[in-house]
Amino acid sequence: MLTSQLPSRVEPYKLAARRERLEGLVALDKLPRLAEEAGLQSGDCHVVLEFGVDAQGRREIRGHMQATLALPCRRCLEPLSQHVTSDFLLGMVADESLAGELPASHEPVLVEHEQLDLLTVVEDELILSLPQVVYHDEADCHVSAEQLVSKAEGGEQEEAPANPFAVLSTLKGKK
Repeated sequence: MLTSQLPSRVEPYKLAARRERLEGLVALDKLPRLAEEAGLQSGDCHVVLEFGVDAQGRREIRGHMQATLALPCRRCLEPLSQHVTSDFLLGMVADESLAGELPASHEPVLVEHEQLDLLTVVEDELILSLPQVVYHDEADCHVSAEQLVSKAEGGEQEEAPANPFAVLSTLKGKK
């Protein structure tokens, strides 16, 4: 099933039984937790979700998503365009206690009252896919390498701090 906007809530067990495929867009400005992590975003995230049942009878969701996010450079804090993609495999569970029964290849997703909030799933995967550190190339960054180096006043080297254990060495010599 192809939709322009991904539905916010679905009945995943029915979709898995029919081996449905959902493909659509999620507006990035509708994801508040992503905004907390990466700042306000514009544009859309393209999402493909394939619902199915594996050979062991587990209901699963195979997903792929991609988005272009504006993330702040850690040096100059100016936005830097980053392409983020994620491929994931989710195992549907009706209770958190059943999550331990899933194989390591599956991440658990809690289905409550036979409903699944797809926006939360997409937001979780986007947050997990964020790069740890984002930097401009040095030539493109507004902060130069010289500005990142801490300098002592007057160009003099600072004295090394006194060793707090020096007193112990003098006590050790006395017997």
